Amino acid sequence: MKFSMKTEIRANDVSTIEHAMKSVDPDAKVAVDVGAQSVSVDSWLMPEEFLVAFHDEDYDVAIKEW
Repeated sequence: MKFSMKTEIRANDVSTIEHAMKSVDPDAKVAVDVGAQSVSVDSWLMPEEFLVAFHDEDYDVAIKEW
């Protein structure tokens, strides 16, 4: 699944985002693309479950691909 970031992300946000995604699914594979302002998450969980983690860290996102 892919999330489009509405909040600008910078290189120093990468570890925070990765940690937030892994708090939902410790086995998720997370790829943050700062240039494209997107986050890809490979997980068996539903995208909506990850939205909560983004919002808990004050990131505004939308589900781009499922």
